[in-house]
Amino acid sequence: MRITVDAGRCVGSGMCVLTAGEVFDQRQDDGKAIVLRPEPPADARDSVREAVDRCPVAAIVLSTDRRLPH
Repeated sequence: MRITVDAGRCVGSGMCVLTAGEVFDQRQDDGKAIVLRPEPPADARDSVREAVDRCPVAAIVLSTDRRLPH
């Protein structure tokens, strides 16, 4: 799992920080979300998924690398 935040879409609601504070924070100047741990540990993944669901503007993007071995 890899996490990114679309800063252009983020409105700084802080739901991600409240839900998964070990993975997200907010910028001091404008309150927009930043990702502290782009590749969160397994024990944080459920809270990250919840943060994605709670983001009011869908600014958090999750991606998974499902490439097959060569």
